[in-house]
Amino acid sequence: MTPDETDGAGGQPDSFALRRGALGRTAKLFALPAGAATRAGRRLGRRIGGMDSDAATALSREQAAEQLFRVLGELKGGAMKVGQMLSIFESALPEDIAGPYRERMRRLQDSAPPMPASRVHAILAAELGSRWRDRFASFADRPAAAASIGQVHRAVWKDTGKPVAVKLQYPGADRALASDLRQLSRVAGLFAPLAGGVDIKPLVAELVAKIGQETDYANEAAAQQRAAEGFAGHPEFCVPAVREHTPHVIISDWLDGTPFSRAAELDHEARNRLGLRYVRFLFAGPREVGLLHGDPHPGNFKVLPDGRLGAVDFGLVDEMPGGLPEAMGRLMSLAAAGDARATLAGLAAEGFLARGVREVDPGELLDYLSPFIEPALVEEFHFSREWMRSEFSRVNSAARPGGIAAKLNLPPSYLLIHRVWLGGIAVLAQLDVTARFGEVLTEFLPQWRPPRSDRPR
Repeated sequence: MTPDETDGAGGQPDSFALRRGALGRTAKLFALPAGAATRAGRRLGRRIGGMDSDAATALSREQAAEQLFRVLGELKGGAMKVGQMLSIFESALPEDIAGPYRERMRRLQDSAPPMPASRVHAILAAELGSRWRDRFASFADRPAAAASIGQVHRAVWKDTGKPVAVKLQYPGADRALASDLRQLSRVAGLFAPLAGGVDIKPLVAELVAKIGQETDYANEAAAQQRAAEGFAGHPEFCVPAVREHTPHVIISDWLDGTPFSRAAELDHEARNRLGLRYVRFLFAGPREVGLLHGDPHPGNFKVLPDGRLGAVDFGLVDEMPGGLPEAMGRLMSLAAAGDARATLAGLAAEGFLARGVREVDPGELLDYLSPFIEPALVEEFHFSREWMRSEFSRVNSAARPGGIAAKLNLPPSYLLIHRVWLGGIAVLAQLDVTARFGEVLTEFLPQWRPPRSDRPR
């Protein structure tokens, strides 16, 4: 072990540095599906040995959750990024699968093993110069948060005397992220037993396409500052202003508040209020600042003491200077009105039909679009785990050979919108929120026309 692999004071190795080699990281990733097969064999052995079947299955799932969190969390990079995405969609899994995973997966939204202080200091010296401490009245060596490709330290900005967040990118994060995502794209199908059958291939493919943006701190800083200025003084939302940035460091105002991931601990009325504010932010960005915040997992949000929702991490965004696409609102209005044929024609015109497809069953089409449409058809909609599971069950059925999903195509301009929309409603289902979702669409989705209440549906 070399000196720069430790914290310089007899501390723990920098696990990220030790595991960023392509062969080592790939072996770790392949160990996940292999581990699932091993646990299945052990479960059978326990049953033969006299252990109750349900107890053996529960133990196996507990061990699977432990291994999944350990590998994805320690590797960080693309592996942990995929883990964070999966943690959003756990509300769609059957309870007997979701139960053992929930707490560990939720932890991926907020934390990960941190870098040692010596490595942090080295990064700051390389990025800000040897006198980097002169910028701060104080700097906390222990990170306040550690995530997939970087970690955040609290400091006090010397010029203002106010607290700031110092976000540092892990050394080699760009290379590790690229390597992880390439490998994950090859083995994504093997994760089905670990993810309750949820197909992560499209999610990984999208991350591969956005890989440069994820690790470009100059781009992230520009997007965050743009959002900070656009939402300045907003009564519902807050984005911290950027003070300084380099290719691997972003210094921005500190947001005091409670992690949004803890909203599930609140009473139903408070969850409803915060859930509605969360989904309003996701839809407001394109109209208010021309940006879609592309990473809706709860670890990127805080509930401020004054009740506003604070948003951080603008590493994944889409430029939308004209707001959300008008075609999207028109097509959803047609589907909400039950006009399947007009909806199909509109989807074809926008490039949503797969190449060579000439015919799609109209009824199947409306059924497939239900998760997007149903919450907007009533005054208030109850987003529950039961509803989410039933909707994903239908979507998964449609994805089978010959199903309607194979006949549809998602144009590149809609990829991030699709992810944010599904991720947003999955989080609302986790929180068991009842909200006026239709009013959010009416306010922020151009060309959306809710069906008349006197029209049969």
